[in-house]
Amino acid sequence: MAQRFWELDSLRGIAILMMVIFHFLWDLRYFNFITFDIYAGFWGLFQLATAGLFLLLVGTVLAVNYNRYLDNFVMNFVRRATVIFSGGLLLTVVTFIIMPEIFIYFGILHLIGVSIMLSIPLVKRMKFNFVLGLGLIILPMVINLKASGIPFLAWFGIGTPTAALDFFPVIPWFGAVLIGIALGNFFYKGNKQRIELKNPESMVTNFLQFLGRKSLLIYFLHQIILFPLVFAAATLIG
Repeated sequence: MAQRFWELDSLRGIAILMMVIFHFLWDLRYFNFITFDIYAGFWGLFQLATAGLFLLLVGTVLAVNYNRYLDNFVMNFVRRATVIFSGGLLLTVVTFIIMPEIFIYFGILHLIGVSIMLSIPLVKRMKFNFVLGLGLIILPMVINLKASGIPFLAWFGIGTPTAALDFFPVIPWFGAVLIGIALGNFFYKGNKQRIELKNPESMVTNFLQFLGRKSLLIYFLHQIILFPLVFAAATLIG
């Protein structure tokens, strides 16, 4: 079994837990249990931090996997990208059936699948990825890419997107993945920790590691559980 780095699993567990919390708030707002804007103020920053942390870790793990599977990393990346992007397409179909007016046409799973493919020629780099990633994040802040009038490129970050439950365009979010790759190549070069971190083996870290290892499964299942529960509560309360 390939070595796992407990700190990466723990951080991914934190990110997936943050995501579940935010989506639970979305459910509560959808059924009018809460009325405040979850996309502004603290919770708006919370959502950005959640996505940013998750995508940074995607990039870091890509760098770790590159260093781990040097001889066949391309096939490893293609396989991962195919599985994750297929999961995104499944969500597209399901949300189109349930909520066609705001279905997910390019959510975070679509982004991760595309990002893995785009990272294949870049994954060996460190400084270049950091600079390019920072540039992609800053670019929409200085240039209004949405004003291009190319709606079919909205998924790439160019053009005005239509409403969606979950939307993560390549620009700027691929920038976070690239910075993660740079960090991964710095801290885990040669598939070894640059800074040795001892696993505390506590209940908290063990739980977070479990969540991190099952993050994709949790992503698919959590709303299947949460949404009906909140719906049932709203129905009972009337």
